[in-house]
Amino acid sequence: MRLRRKPWVDQAIHDFDAFVISRDMSIGEERQGHWQEWFEREAPLHVELGTGKGDFITGMAARHPEINFIGIEMQQDVLYSAAKKVAELELSNVRLLVFDINHIEEIFAPGEVDRFYINFCDPWPKKRHAKRRLTHVNFLEKYRRLLKKPGELHFKTDNRPLFDFSLGQFEAAGLEVRDVSYDLHAENRPDNIETEYERKFSGFGEKINRCEVIFR
Repeated sequence: MRLRRKPWVDQAIHDFDAFVISRDMSIGEERQGHWQEWFEREAPLHVELGTGKGDFITGMAARHPEINFIGIEMQQDVLYSAAKKVAELELSNVRLLVFDINHIEEIFAPGEVDRFYINFCDPWPKKRHAKRRLTHVNFLEKYRRLLKKPGELHFKTDNRPLFDFSLGQFEAAGLEVRDVSYDLHAENRPDNIETEYERKFSGFGEKINRCEVIFR
């Protein structure tokens, strides 16, 4: 479902220019290999692909101040909500980008990222759209090039067909898969940080699927 445009966000988001690269700002190739300089420290770099309104990335950043987090979201109106949360929580270890994940190799250098997170991405249910899924082998090869070795991808979804498809793609790419769960919330894991979609779907009784993928 397409969200209603909020024109006022185009100006309001500049209140967060200290940690947000908005739609009308250029990321530039000079960022490749130099993201740590924006944080002004060296630390493991974790990147969330599809940040949404920011519940997950702010929760993770608050729990893990020793890690640098970058959240990428293509919809600026949505990212504005995440930016407000970062500011309210005074998190110094989060940076946010309005960017199209399809072009992720334009902004990160090979071996620059320690871990990717994909949470409740668009399942693109039609077979002809399979290559658009963020867990398609074409995307996995991009992640492989950008991750340090060993690197990780953590994946969560309520969509079982997408999860099964993804497990097949991980196998096709020769990747190690561990910690597979088909009902994450039944396990009552204290370390699980929920996204806004996760709360919504689990509230409807949907089971949450999760796994970790290792790139060596």
